[in-house]
Amino acid sequence: MEIGPGIPVLRVESMAAALPFYVDRLGFEVDWEHRFAPGLPLYVQVSRAQTVFHLSEHRGDGTPNSVVWIPVTDVYGLHKEFAEKAGGHLPHEIEPDSPGGPTFEVVDPTGNVLRFAQPQS
Repeated sequence: MEIGPGIPVLRVESMAAALPFYVDRLGFEVDWEHRFAPGLPLYVQVSRAQTVFHLSEHRGDGTPNSVVWIPVTDVYGLHKEFAEKAGGHLPHEIEPDSPGGPTFEVVDPTGNVLRFAQPQS
């Protein structure tokens, strides 16, 4: 029996604010969307490479201000990419001595924290 990787469910206040952030700013793609009926909260899967998130407007799903730690192979290159997409506005600075390797954080419109880290070999 295999168990696959977990998928974080991140609570978002507004999908209208969250999707442009994840897609345009962070380079994720929308894989699918689900809504039980018109006017009800939206539930969306986004992904980039091997990282997958479920974004949910449902009040019982997740808690705003959650933290996700994401390993990357080039934290400096990703930091530069995000800064360029944000019109030069840098994400948090890279902390070279963070546990797990050099790390920087990006905070989404609901306050969820994405920690991108380059593990040391």
